[in-house]
Amino acid sequence: MSCSCFGASLKRKNDDDTHVPGEFEGHIFGNIKTFSYNEIRTATDNFHPRNKIGRGGFGTVYKGILINGIEVAVKTLSAESKQGVREFLTEIDIISNVRHPNLVQLIGCCVEGANRILVYEFLVNNSLDTVLLGSRSKSTTLDWDRRSAICKDIARAIAYLHEEVVPPIVHRDIKASNILLDKNFKPKIGDFGLAKLFPDNITHISTRIVGTTGYLAPEYVLGGQLTKKADVYSFGVLMLEIVSAKHSGKPTLGTGMQKLLLEWAWQLYEEGHLLDMVDPELKGFPEDEVIRYIKIAFFCTQGSASRRPTMGQVVDMLSRNTRLNEKELLAPGFSQDMGARSSSRNKSSDTPTSTQMSSVPISVTQITPR
Repeated sequence: MSCSCFGASLKRKNDDDTHVPGEFEGHIFGNIKTFSYNEIRTATDNFHPRNKIGRGGFGTVYKGILINGIEVAVKTLSAESKQGVREFLTEIDIISNVRHPNLVQLIGCCVEGANRILVYEFLVNNSLDTVLLGSRSKSTTLDWDRRSAICKDIARAIAYLHEEVVPPIVHRDIKASNILLDKNFKPKIGDFGLAKLFPDNITHISTRIVGTTGYLAPEYVLGGQLTKKADVYSFGVLMLEIVSAKHSGKPTLGTGMQKLLLEWAWQLYEEGHLLDMVDPELKGFPEDEVIRYIKIAFFCTQGSASRRPTMGQVVDMLSRNTRLNEKELLAPGFSQDMGARSSSRNKSSDTPTSTQMSSVPISVTQITPR
């Protein structure tokens, strides 16, 4: 049975005519390669467990080797799409045309029977989650220059999705395991654009699992509001992970109690000890720059979405020596499971609670070249 996906050539289209409805002619042929299910099975050795390299909310990922020897990452989508074949292929066509140096490139697909499979470029250094938050011996590979570059590159890619792609793409699932690293540890964001392919209850379940680890913006936890600013929030949490090499969802020992990463980082800020959260394996780093990155992360994780910068502003804040308008900085917005612990501390101060919302946009930087 042949794959009813994007045709690789006119001859392939004619051979597969019974599987590619006529309405797709001239629409689905062009930018993306067609793979048959048998080709995918052969490349992954019949989806052998030893080739499994990851699993996320959208499906399982396998390493594959094509007949021409090229290594690829094969994502078998686990949930049934909410769309018909035509709509599904239209979305895949859109994703294939979204190209940026810091986005994982989609190179092929297969739609055969009930199978929905995407084929991506393979990145040899796995995910940021594995390299930075997994084996401690690997985390030493990422010195501050690399970590700083990773933050900037990820920010540029999200800004591209938000501000240059038409219509804009809200990723929904910015996290360390969705940041893949090439041979030079250059980051590329995966899974962008896939959320639109699935029913809301499926993607919400996936995101809520992520949310328990501290990536999820409070307005989404409380009211299901998912906007570009939710991606900004997740990116802020990711920056704290990159600085600290601590997982956002694993409790960190704070003063008198265990706290999740964002809450612990804010406590250190209030105490004037921000450098205590820096990865102890990180040596010889520029202290002022690291502290500035942490404060930018706090701006990204403000409780009110309107108080967070756009990703374009974040790129500017990371790329230039800007002086942060720190007087506008309030306590971050903590996820619901953290709110009860943080609220008692906020009640005893004049600082607004982390879940307080505001409709007044603010300026988060004062452009002051140094």
